[in-house]
Amino acid sequence: MVGDGHRSAGTPLRAAQDEAGVPPGVWKGRGMAAVGLVAGDVVTERQAELLLGEGRHPDADRIERERLEAGDDPSKARRATVLGRPIEHNRSPKTDKAKERRPWLAMDLVFRPPSTAHIAWALGNDETRLVLELCQDVARDKTLAWFEDSVAEIRWRSGGKIRKPIRDGLIVAVFRHYESRAAESKPLLHDHAVVSIRVRRPDDKGTWGNLSADSLMAHIVAADTLYILYFMEEVSARLGWAWEPREVTPGRRPVMEIAGIDQRLIGWQSTRRQQIEDALPVLTAKYEQRQGHPPGERAAYALACQAADQTRPPKRTELLSLTELRKRWRDSAIRAYGADAVDRLAERARAAAAAVWARVRPVVDIALAAVDVVAVVYVMRGAFKRHHLLAEARRHLSYVLCGRPHQPGLDEQIVQSVVDDYTRPASRRMMTADLRALYPRDTEDQAVLRPLTRNRSASQYERARLAADALRARAHAVRRADRMGSRTRPRTVAVPAVPRSRPRPFHSDRKVGRVPVPTTDVATVEQTRRTLKAAVAMLHDGARERAAARSAQPQPGPATALPHTQPPGTQHPPSRTTGGVA
Repeated sequence: MVGDGHRSAGTPLRAAQDEAGVPPGVWKGRGMAAVGLVAGDVVTERQAELLLGEGRHPDADRIERERLEAGDDPSKARRATVLGRPIEHNRSPKTDKAKERRPWLAMDLVFRPPSTAHIAWALGNDETRLVLELCQDVARDKTLAWFEDSVAEIRWRSGGKIRKPIRDGLIVAVFRHYESRAAESKPLLHDHAVVSIRVRRPDDKGTWGNLSADSLMAHIVAADTLYILYFMEEVSARLGWAWEPREVTPGRRPVMEIAGIDQRLIGWQSTRRQQIEDALPVLTAKYEQRQGHPPGERAAYALACQAADQTRPPKRTELLSLTELRKRWRDSAIRAYGADAVDRLAERARAAAAAVWARVRPVVDIALAAVDVVAVVYVMRGAFKRHHLLAEARRHLSYVLCGRPHQPGLDEQIVQSVVDDYTRPASRRMMTADLRALYPRDTEDQAVLRPLTRNRSASQYERARLAADALRARAHAVRRADRMGSRTRPRTVAVPAVPRSRPRPFHSDRKVGRVPVPTTDVATVEQTRRTLKAAVAMLHDGARERAAARSAQPQPGPATALPHTQPPGTQHPPSRTTGGVA
């Protein structure tokens, strides 16, 4: 609440926030009405202590005082202010599990824009700074709304085994910070959204319970990709800037950055990253010496987290306002890279955006996007759930659109297309890629993805991109053959396309409206083969009848060639109907 700083005893919270150079926190979420809060109200110290520290009503002091005046005993008056189960229950000997004796009452979600957005926010003019802060507010609020509508569940009944959607919404306290933990303060615009786990059940009484933390944590990556997608769209719509992928670590996923921002400024801003990279080789060498082999994907991530913890410096002790910080950041960047790189930052971003928009089409092909998503997720994970596909679908939209707006629900359409057409159940709760659906004709190529999952010479994401590119190229080839085969030719039989009889059933994690994608299955191919065979037989019968009629005439004419038709039993490779969304 005070920018991770230290507040001396007796200093009011608002005064400490002013000294630390951070704004006061505000309340967000649709669940505020149930406790008498209003969106945008300032988070007071007492409210945070009651709700986030004790699991009680933010206005518990007034409620308890009124109950005491009405004649209730102190324990009953206090119980009336508790939302859900009192935290005293966790500290009692009746608690079964020792870990439950330390109750947790909130979780901290951090919303952080890409690096180039920090640079533009810190070095741009006041108008640019305010617009970027507005983009941050909109993207954060939309992501929290998605959490409330599609993810948040409440634990129900004994042991919390039953999960149901929450009644109203979440209660969130948002605190904005401006700096990183570098030795020299660097710009890092980010928001801490502290989500209370106290939510109401969807019953008539409106009783309170605990939020399902595992449901929220399982969708953290999907929420992260959605937040970045919303932030990119807001910046492009309000400032006219475009985005492009940038490879931070070779062999890893690229990150989206504002096009035209000088890459040297990213290094100037990312001091913490350099500190982590300097400490990581030492930890990696110790790991190889201890284990006898290089670290894998998970071990490398754990070592990176360990390096971040070891190099984590304390926050600065000098108290500066945001205006003073921005002046200091600007002077530091000018000394390092010159005034031209700083003053023309917005101008170069607009020029680069024109070049990006010239080559980016504001159209998403759902069928090709589904192939790309299932290939990447299959190689990266093998077995997966719906939220893994959802996160990758949102990454795909950010790579393809580069900041252009997407139609609401398009990410769900891509995921539903993957589930219906390219997956099969792997276990009771997991699914995997259906290779027969990805290669419906060439059975000898159905195992093309399997070697990529076992190849350790390349990184996991590089193997995933190879598989996705191979499948996309194959889909393009099938479509091209389909277009060539569907052209009208003299004396040929036109066979209408037959849609897929039924989608492949699969019980996903969350019920989503089914989006039918026209396609071609084995029954359709067999029906097309029989239709072609019957048509060819009819043509041959007609030719024989015409030949017999001509032979009965006194002066027969020259022989007539048989119509140009396909041999029986052959057909063009089946393809899936594309779906484009402007």
